[in-house]
Amino acid sequence: MKASELRQFDNGRLTERLREIDQELFNLRFHQKTGRLTNPARIGELKKEYARIKTILRERELAEMERGS
Repeated sequence: MKASELRQFDNGRLTERLREIDQELFNLRFHQKTGRLTNPARIGELKKEYARIKTILRERELAEMERGS
């Protein structure tokens, strides 16, 4: 998912998506170790989406801190 699409979600939805990605990454890594992984590129996609979400949440946190000062 693109960053512009992710920015439309509220913080609660983004946090929920982080948990979903964590669970999916765990499953994919498990499949990778057992030799049953069919799409190894999916791990990279999820890691990038995870980083995008974390970046958006941090930007919002810093903007909120700046408004509070």
